[in-house]
Amino acid sequence: MEFDRMEALLEKYFEGETSIAEENELKNYFSSEDVAPHLEQYSSLFGYFIEAKEQKFSKKTALISEKPKALWWSIAASVAVLIGVGTFVYFNSANTVKANKELGTYDNPEEAFEATQEALAMLSNNVNVGVEGVQYLQVYEVTKGKVFVE
Repeated sequence: MEFDRMEALLEKYFEGETSIAEENELKNYFSSEDVAPHLEQYSSLFGYFIEAKEQKFSKKTALISEKPKALWWSIAASVAVLIGVGTFVYFNSANTVKANKELGTYDNPEEAFEATQEALAMLSNNVNVGVEGVQYLQVYEVTKGKVFVE
């Protein structure tokens, strides 16, 4: 009768449905001398659990904290970012002042007028070069229209 109960408990144990009291009952049964012959194969399993429970870890390990390394890395990254931003601002502000001088702010209206006329003349020359290129396209379209009559 007890063998049938132990078989049922083993079945529940392997299904993961036993309570702690039932597991203790299985451990006590398999640590005793009157284990059924067909269940002796499980006695080593439960015997291992009893031995493993009694083992203690006695070796001391040194714990090294990773926080100081992370702190130094974050400080170094912050300094690198600050140097990068400072360098960008320094060189960008120098270019801005230089660009403002090159844009030409004139105190004398006659100088401003002459500079404007020069800029417009340069623009006009460049536009005329573009118009000449378009005239070649118009000649091509007329010739194509004569050859290929649709």
